[in-house]
Amino acid sequence: MTIQAAAMTPISVMIADDHPLIVEGLTSVLARHGLRVLGSASQAAAVADTFAALQPDVLVLDLRFGDGGIGGLDVLQELQARQASAKVVIYTQFDQDEVIREAYKRGAKAFVTKNTDPTELADTIVKVHQGETVFMPSIATRLALMSVRGDESPLAKLQPREAEVFKLMAQGLTNVEIAERMNLSPKTISTTSQSIKDHLGIHRPADITLLAVRCGLIEP
Repeated sequence: MTIQAAAMTPISVMIADDHPLIVEGLTSVLARHGLRVLGSASQAAAVADTFAALQPDVLVLDLRFGDGGIGGLDVLQELQARQASAKVVIYTQFDQDEVIREAYKRGAKAFVTKNTDPTELADTIVKVHQGETVFMPSIATRLALMSVRGDESPLAKLQPREAEVFKLMAQGLTNVEIAERMNLSPKTISTTSQSIKDHLGIHRPADITLLAVRCGLIEP
């Protein structure tokens, strides 16, 4: 059995989640399945550096962090840029279609929801370490349906800087506040925000926020 094989040669794991109880619980559960947790990160901004320092075989990554900074999808993008071979298992309670699609596009090797039996998570980690891409049947079906429908995610229609500005707009920040956050001029942000509205075909702030929430890019 794959998990028994893992016990003979422990697979090293890093956990990125901002809930200490989840980190502690997963550490205990995975240890019972012969998997060794090297460490964890509770802030999204620290995940890539911690991963580089620990060099785990597999990263178990939540998508939402309570620090108000970048999220798990941004972490995935950063990891791919810094270490394309990184093996990442998404472990989250958020499973909106757009979130699943973006996680897959940004290099996730597996997507597991937090209501899944921990034994299945452990088995998924082993399979990902062995080079497999693992999506639960229900998730795989939704990915297939999305590919048929076409890519409707707002992130697919925007350039990287526009995507970042879009998420800040959706959180209710003004152009001046976004400019300060991104260390850019207000004029640049004003031009970018108008381009975003034109690309997405929406102009009311409430509609921008609603779209971001519906696609799982920000919390309601």
